[in-house]
Amino acid sequence: MYAIVEISGFQFKAEKNAVLRVPLLNTAVAGQALEFDKVLLVRKDEEIMIGTPVVEGAKVLANVVEHGKGKKLVIFHAKKRKGYRVKKGYRESYTNILVTDIQA
Repeated sequence: MYAIVEISGFQFKAEKNAVLRVPLLNTAVAGQALEFDKVLLVRKDEEIMIGTPVVEGAKVLANVVEHGKGKKLVIFHAKKRKGYRVKKGYRESYTNILVTDIQA
């Protein structure tokens, strides 16, 4: 059984006991239980429920595992023959969540 759930504007495939890396959830604390109700699709065995736009009564329950930062990404801009070169970098923040249950 799995579900496609929308979290922070992104779609994730959630399965029971799976750890998902989602964009940073500022309000969540490590160990806190979360409930996501924007479930777009649920599949139980051979039965598939597709939402219009969401599946009624379906939700994904999860716990926050940790917050962290990803690897450094480097952005380099240059214009040929102008001497313009800029190098920037950043680390994207994320939250790891553990899916505990899918209710449909």
